Amino acid sequence: MNLEFRIPARGLIGFRSQFLTDTKGTGIMNHLFSSWEPWHGAIPSRINGALVADRAGVATAYAICNLQERGEIFIEPAIEVYEGMIIGENSRPNDMDVNVTKEKKQTNMRASSADEAIRLVPPRKLGLEQAVEFINDDELVEVTPTKIRLRKRILASNMRPKSKDKLEAGLRHAKNALGAPAR
Repeated sequence: MNLEFRIPARGLIGFRSQFLTDTKGTGIMNHLFSSWEPWHGAIPSRINGALVADRAGVATAYAICNLQERGEIFIEPAIEVYEGMIIGENSRPNDMDVNVTKEKKQTNMRASSADEAIRLVPPRKLGLEQAVEFINDDELVEVTPTKIRLRKRILASNMRPKSKDKLEAGLRHAKNALGAPAR
C-alpha cells in the first residue's frame, strides 16, 4: 500500500518511532519538501507531565525504585543529576518535582529478614529525535558529546510556573522582552 500526505515538516518530528510501532517495523517512510505554506495551527504535544529532579546529586537505585510507580524513568542509578533535569515521564498530566538522590536510611539494627534486592525496570533511553519529540515549550534538549539530557527551561523549581496558563504568559513575556514576535 502506498499513501501520500501533505504535512508540515514539524509534524514529522518524532513520528518515525510511532510509524515503526504502528507498522510493526515493516513500514518505509520517505519525505520530500513540497512548498512553503502559512501556519496551519499547533500540533498536539504529549499529555503526560515530566518527573523533574528537585536537587543536585547522584541518582540512587533506592529512589528510582520508589519513583517507578510514578512514571517511566529515563536515567540509571549513579548518574549525576541537577535541579531542573528531567529524569522521567510522569503518568499524570502535571510535572512533578522528585528527589531522585534519596538514600535508604541506615540503622544499626538488623532486620529480621535480609533486605530484598531492588529490581529496577530498565530506563527508556532517548535518542536525539525521541528527545526532541518528548519536550514541551518549557523544556530543552541538552546535547553534549557523550550525553543527551532533557531539562526544564527554568531550572529552579520555585521559579517555574505551576500551571500551563502561567507558563504561556511567561513565555510570551520573555519573547516580548527579547523582541521576538509572540505567537
